[in-house]
Amino acid sequence: MGQAPPEGSHQVQTILVAVGTTRRPKLNSVWEALNVIGPALDPDARFEIVSVDVASGVRHTPLSSAETIAGARNRTEAMVRIALEGGQAWRYFVGLEGGLSVTNESGARRVFLENWAYVTDRSARIGLGQSGALLLPESLARRVLDEGIELGDAIDGFANQQGVRESQGAWGVLTRNMITRQDAFRTAVINAFAPFYNSAMYGGQR
Repeated sequence: MGQAPPEGSHQVQTILVAVGTTRRPKLNSVWEALNVIGPALDPDARFEIVSVDVASGVRHTPLSSAETIAGARNRTEAMVRIALEGGQAWRYFVGLEGGLSVTNESGARRVFLENWAYVTDRSARIGLGQSGALLLPESLARRVLDEGIELGDAIDGFANQQGVRESQGAWGVLTRNMITRQDAFRTAVINAFAPFYNSAMYGGQR
């Protein structure tokens, strides 16, 4: 039988954060983000990540910001359904998705790589965050947009490497690892959680 905690002490609660992926760079990005924002979310808690394999419901390489956001949202909503049906005690739900955004600038096609995070909790609050955007070389953009090759496969050939998606990602290849895929998702997650750890500024928006 355990001893009662000393008077005046308090037990540290564990907050479970469900993340809709099994890919290590994405999971690591959430863990790194929680190390930064965790004390602002709850200074008396420790956070644990639960990896949940859910589908995005969009193509492998989304071709617009709207489609990329939809993929992240779909992952989050799928985890909420799983939690409700299975009685899981997950507090936060994080969906992550990477994709492309296409713009026309001075008559030239510009294709940017973006990472988005979509966050919700038990009260149905919503947070949405982006990583920033990285311009793709036109030869790489052409492989994805015009030839229909998934970005994960295209970047392997472009960089003459294997498994780029599971390591530094296209971000790392194109920035010489000054910003990796994991770094980009970490930024997106921190941004997405802003309405939760800085709720006074957001007025409890949903």
